[in-house]
Amino acid sequence: MLLEIKNLNKYYGEKHILKNISFSIEEGEVYGLVGESGCGKSTTARVLTGLTPAQSGEIIFQGEKLNCKKISGFRDIQMVFQDPNSSLNPMKNIRWILEEPFKINKMKDKKNMEYQIKEMLEMANLSEDILSKYPYELSGGQKQRIAIILALLSDPKLLIADEAVSSLDLSGQASILNFFKKLQTELKVSYLFISHDLRVVYHMCDRIGIMRNGEIVEEGTPEEIYKNPKHDYTKALLRALPGSYEFEKELENI
Repeated sequence: MLLEIKNLNKYYGEKHILKNISFSIEEGEVYGLVGESGCGKSTTARVLTGLTPAQSGEIIFQGEKLNCKKISGFRDIQMVFQDPNSSLNPMKNIRWILEEPFKINKMKDKKNMEYQIKEMLEMANLSEDILSKYPYELSGGQKQRIAIILALLSDPKLLIADEAVSSLDLSGQASILNFFKKLQTELKVSYLFISHDLRVVYHMCDRIGIMRNGEIVEEGTPEEIYKNPKHDYTKALLRALPGSYEFEKELENI
């Protein structure tokens, strides 16, 4: 087992944001967490990456119990944010940005660093010419690919994608989803894939957890969730899906 979360609770003042949530992720698995804005999805991600503490509960990563009140300096879990501008320094070019994880982790082998960066750019179908550019010179899809590469250069065991395609158009979403799938196949990385859109997690995930008001109300495979939803909230999410036909076509064309 890669990750186990047991009875995790998070409060902001008097507001109970995460309410005894529990789920697990196997090695190599893609687990989807779905729900509307404000349900606690991003808070879960922030707890796991140490950006905010939880008040109680257990987080067990590769058999090691982490302190849910203070997770810091833990590079085995990395996150890709919805807006790549939040993780890309606008004052630095792409080469500087992609070299930063090696400097932080004190990896001084320059030849290995250059090889890894070049290899990841090839996987992302990005030219090496992009290294001399700045984030403002890139398209939204290019910036998100760089943000994904940046997260992966620390060699994490778990990658958290927090609404990582929601700011892109349909073509851009499909392209990034296929890039995620390629990375999973070739690098065997596990994902916690967070989205408000069941279409996205259906095409990405092995299992899906449906989250509402800080609780996981239903869990199952994509087929179980789509074909035989149990909870009324899951049924409402399915009824609200927009543009499914167009999205399917974009996936088929890439």
